[in-house]
Amino acid sequence: MNTPSTLKMVTIVGARPQFIKMAPIMLALRYYEAEHRLVHTGQHYDYEMSKLFFDELGLPVPDYHLEVGSGSHGEQTGEILKLTETILMQEKPDWVLVYGDTNSTLGGALAAAKLHLPIVHIEAGLRSFNRLMPEEINRVVTDHLSTLLCCPTQQGVINLKAEGFANIIHDGRLVPLPEGVTPGPITASTPSGAIVANTGDVMYDAYLICQDIAGRESTILSKLKLSPQQYFLATVHREENTNGIGKLAGIVQAFCRLSKYLPLVWPLHPRTRKVLESTGLGQKLHHAPVQLVPPVGYFDMIALGKGAAAILTDSGGLQKEAFFARVPCLTLRSETEWVETIVTGCNVLVGTDPETIVTSALNTRIIQESVEPYGRGDSAHRIIGLLKTNLN
Repeated sequence: MNTPSTLKMVTIVGARPQFIKMAPIMLALRYYEAEHRLVHTGQHYDYEMSKLFFDELGLPVPDYHLEVGSGSHGEQTGEILKLTETILMQEKPDWVLVYGDTNSTLGGALAAAKLHLPIVHIEAGLRSFNRLMPEEINRVVTDHLSTLLCCPTQQGVINLKAEGFANIIHDGRLVPLPEGVTPGPITASTPSGAIVANTGDVMYDAYLICQDIAGRESTILSKLKLSPQQYFLATVHREENTNGIGKLAGIVQAFCRLSKYLPLVWPLHPRTRKVLESTGLGQKLHHAPVQLVPPVGYFDMIALGKGAAAILTDSGGLQKEAFFARVPCLTLRSETEWVETIVTGCNVLVGTDPETIVTSALNTRIIQESVEPYGRGDSAHRIIGLLKTNLN
């Protein structure tokens, strides 16, 4: 182990949302004495899904690039586990940082756990309670391997308490959960020494940092000839919606109908584009005023989100960005791990039924909710501060 003054960390990322979440942490590290190594697994590898974000957000060049590429869940996770293990054995870090719920998250956490290295899970405690989602499996297993669990909201803390995690830290001290929350049983899989903290959401940090830059630098609305509040913004990438023709067909039908009321802009995830092309669903979109565009950078996505009349998505990150911008959101799923967006009325679960999607989108309203369940914009400093002052 290194001394506290030379704290050494290894960060493992591989997917577009993780690059955004990592950016505030990278900024916070400048204020602390810490040695850092960055591992990019290559889970997302297209320019629009990877390097564009490193360029825009000023992220450091990865020290290691694993180039795992596409593959089945087992193949991708196994390759990340194998290659990351070698790096961790060489680097011998004090902490391994993983983010979110991708195969890069799970593969990195498994490699660290097998080597008995402490793991920080940033965005811990999220639960959709749908085990058919690969993301749910990844986040549950990663939580139960981790040493420090950084929850973006209090709901995440409550979820972990129900699973048997007993050590809750708040503002530097261990405290009980709110009255009425009953802890679940401690199980063999629950790390008895693991610490849970509501640190706030690093995505909110990133949004606050980047929204002004997006306002100054993004030209996406003029490029696509869009007027504020006069278009719908849509994204679709979850496996449950892109594996086969069933659910995606309902979404495409709804998008075609909605585009007759307002233009609909759809930045296409590479996986979704392939399914649209292979199933013939893409042909239907050519006969409707739906703008299919390549994946866009973070600044452009912020600008598109803030200017939309409503956002239709199955993305967890975009649900929150809609909340941050106070833009109505329709989630194309039957559940969400971001329950705060539902409770505050900013988000509605509409599934994939075309009639429900269209009716809901045409009856949205501007949200004025002033609650900020995702913290104060200082989550990254709270996380690194915990590592430096509380847990060494």
